Amino acid sequence: MGILGKLFTWWDGATIGTLVNSGMTGQLVGKDAEGNRYFRAKKLRAAGQPGAGTERRWVLYKGANDASRVPAEWHGWLHNSYDGVPESHLPPARIWEVDYTPNATGTAEAYRPQGALERGGKRARATGDYEAWSPDA
Repeated sequence: MGILGKLFTWWDGATIGTLVNSGMTGQLVGKDAEGNRYFRAKKLRAAGQPGAGTERRWVLYKGANDASRVPAEWHGWLHNSYDGVPESHLPPARIWEVDYTPNATGTAEAYRPQGALERGGKRARATGDYEAWSPDA
């Protein structure tokens, strides 16, 4: 994306204003496996503002802005659930845990079950195990 796109768009990455603000008023806290960078404000919110006395926290996404790309441990940190960085709160990885996959809703890779309009709209016929509700019954 060109410089003009960065000036005016927010849906495909951070705007120039956010990037500059992150460098001037933010302190880099860490990165996740996706490459997203997490920041905290150098100053607490002033009295009279919503969330007074708490710090502002934000994320700069690597690539398109997609909140589903924030791992659970960083989501908790962003919402001030705990003060320490997530690495200090992580349990050891389990063998059954799978790697992150992006939310594919609205894309060509989205799940489309049999009978979906995008797959031709042909549903399997009812097998007789369903009985419609009737108010008279």
